[in-house]
Amino acid sequence: MRKFLVVLDDSRECLNAMRFAAMRANHTGGGVEILSVIPPDEFNHWIGVGEVMREEARERIHAHFEVFAKWMRDRQNVDPKLVIREGEPVDQIIAQVSEDPEIGVLVLGAGTDKQGPGPLVTQLTRNSGLLPIPVTIVPGDLSKERLEAIT
Repeated sequence: MRKFLVVLDDSRECLNAMRFAAMRANHTGGGVEILSVIPPDEFNHWIGVGEVMREEARERIHAHFEVFAKWMRDRQNVDPKLVIREGEPVDQIIAQVSEDPEIGVLVLGAGTDKQGPGPLVTQLTRNSGLLPIPVTIVPGDLSKERLEAIT
């Protein structure tokens, strides 16, 4: 089964990337894999404090994931899988794509402010030659109706 890989983070544009991935998976009989990356700089503390912070980050990720997963299951009949990795986000995305041959498309949400599309989109487009799959960039301000028409 072909899977759409979408990155879960705290950005606004993440919502449209999630919607797009779920809608495309529903219409094509594919699946959705949601990747969340915990950056290493969050845990540069003493070992005990770092472990507590790591666990709190995982709990936040699971809570955030469940919101999207419920919508995907209820509205799109797609049951997403969550993957949590630790490290530099771009490195971890590339590693996940390389390690899972079922991933067929990477879906990213693009920011809409004057600062550009966002760090992930910028870095991954620079490194797109390292990816063995296409990258779909979904504008963060695309309406639900337009997303439905496109997918």
